[in-house]
Amino acid sequence: MNPRYLTIFFSSLLILSFSIHTSLPQRVEAGEIGTYKSVSERTPGDRYCYDICKDENQHLMPIIQEFKELIENDPKLYMLFTEMFKQIPDQSQYQVDPSGNPQIRDYKHMLRMLNCILTNAPEFNNTIMAGTPINAMLAWPMGTPAGTEAFLDTRVNKQLKKILKQWEVFLDSPDSRYVLTNKPGGWFSEDAMKVMPTFTQDFICNPDEPYYGFSSWDDFFTRQFREGKRPVASPNNDAVIANPCESAPYRLAKDVKLRDTFWIKGQPYSLYHMLGGDPLTEQFVGGTFYQAFLSAFNYHRWNSPVSGVVVKTKLLDGSYYAAALVDGLDPETQDNCQAYLAQVAARGMMFIQADNPDIGLIGLLFVGMGDVSSNEITVYEGQRIEKGDQLGMFHFGGSTFVLMLRPGVNVEFDLRGQEPGVNAKNIPLLSKLAVVK
Repeated sequence: MNPRYLTIFFSSLLILSFSIHTSLPQRVEAGEIGTYKSVSERTPGDRYCYDICKDENQHLMPIIQEFKELIENDPKLYMLFTEMFKQIPDQSQYQVDPSGNPQIRDYKHMLRMLNCILTNAPEFNNTIMAGTPINAMLAWPMGTPAGTEAFLDTRVNKQLKKILKQWEVFLDSPDSRYVLTNKPGGWFSEDAMKVMPTFTQDFICNPDEPYYGFSSWDDFFTRQFREGKRPVASPNNDAVIANPCESAPYRLAKDVKLRDTFWIKGQPYSLYHMLGGDPLTEQFVGGTFYQAFLSAFNYHRWNSPVSGVVVKTKLLDGSYYAAALVDGLDPETQDNCQAYLAQVAARGMMFIQADNPDIGLIGLLFVGMGDVSSNEITVYEGQRIEKGDQLGMFHFGGSTFVLMLRPGVNVEFDLRGQEPGVNAKNIPLLSKLAVVK
């Protein structure tokens, strides 16, 4: 039998099996339909999208209508987007999404929510989904068998990329600043400042100005540290590798294989797939990889860990809301499957020839996750850079990155006494991450 048909057959069996053993979810009561509000009338915490989207006759923006037609006109996608909501278990914890809002129950409601989110900015909340409303909405469905397959589909991700680019236009506009307030749900509220207690001391801003002086949500998200807040570790010592992002250690792996089963429990790195088959891939087979996580509250710019010359940069297309099936329905599924996402998610790739010959060629992979619409590279091939110089930035949501060292590089990492994992604490930007011996 043709291997393609075997794949489709077993995929269908998996979805059917999950549906049989999982009872259908109960609908959350609709309640009253909300009233349309202009951007100037909206306030953080008013659950505007959840109220307005109860209107089943809501007019869809052209880009959301395109997504609707893609789903409904393709038999496979129609099946997957229908089943992913039916496969959410009928248990109390799944009646709300991980941000505490009522769980949507079908793809049409999902489309109405997307339609509303495109003209709204992420609000602060005290959940793991702070700043990522789309990821919160899709957390349960994307973890089902149907969801894991649907969100790996190239056509789906092509459309999601267009949708997220459209959202980016709003988030880069002054209208997006309504969440930059000290009101409940705002990013300068009392609850938010408990999470970011040193915000005004650390970042360039002016609390006496409206919106702390930020021109848009994206301006706030890509904020910069004040001068001297993150000094470069040993700037004149090329043996010291600086931390390229304000981030928490997630994984330290050695002897990475060219190809591996990245989708199974443990999620080993599969180098060929991480780097999209780039010609430089072979140089890193058997090397040492370090991965770290950036939450929505972190600084989201990337800085060079070494001095040297930029050899290559590339943006790789990929998924936006994919989850590893092995992780199941977990509110922290994207955090737990960061290694998996390094193979499949949209990401920025970069290689730097370090001045230190004991380091040589170093690789960096910046992986978008959880509502991140773009990875922006701000350096060019052939550019001379110093340790600590900016390389690029993430826009919107949580993120992760991987630092790649070739085999034979004798390196000792300083993780501040921590074991890498989802509970690790941040290591400051540009502080000592490792020393090459």
